[in-house]
Amino acid sequence: MIWSWERTVEAIPLLLEGFRITLLATVLGTVIAALLGLLIAVLKRVLPTPLRLAVHWITEFIRMTPLVVQLLFVYYLLTDVTALVIGIAVIGVHYSTYMAESYRAGIDSVPKGQWEATQALSLPASRTWRAVVLPQALRATIPSLGNYAVAMFKDTPFLFAISVVELVTSAQQFGARNFAYTEAFTLAGLIFLLASYPTSILIRRLEKRLAHY
Repeated sequence: MIWSWERTVEAIPLLLEGFRITLLATVLGTVIAALLGLLIAVLKRVLPTPLRLAVHWITEFIRMTPLVVQLLFVYYLLTDVTALVIGIAVIGVHYSTYMAESYRAGIDSVPKGQWEATQALSLPASRTWRAVVLPQALRATIPSLGNYAVAMFKDTPFLFAISVVELVTSAQQFGARNFAYTEAFTLAGLIFLLASYPTSILIRRLEKRLAHY
């Protein structure tokens, strides 16, 4: 038989456990990426030129090298750290470089007059960023940040390279043990679809709503 419903039912608990790891890596990785990306974008605006260039080249290096290479490098470098922690940290740092560009675009979209007004009012830099710049920049970048979170979710299978048993690895292991690759990978694909498609719809609706403000 090409398809076995018995194997399908047997696979569900194992795949849901793998999905839990995938979801954990995505959520925590997104938090790291969002916060670190914002920090990078701000530093590129406020640091002196030499330090700003250093931050720029570091982020470019991280963004332009493959995620799986970074995972393996850090995994073999930090042998005392658990693979899941390394995976979450690396995927978060990797995507922070992309989110930083989204933040940068949002910051650049703040009208020049807003900056000049804060200077005319002698607002301190901290208040300028907190009360004027970031609220406008974040409103413009939230949709793209959501898209990067979805992309991160779909990139979590790369964690198999450092032996993290996420959703796809769970499917591969179940298929190998039971000769049921069709059922396992079909279920894995459906889980990815059911988790990511509604999120994509919400992001598009949020983008349309923010466009009217």
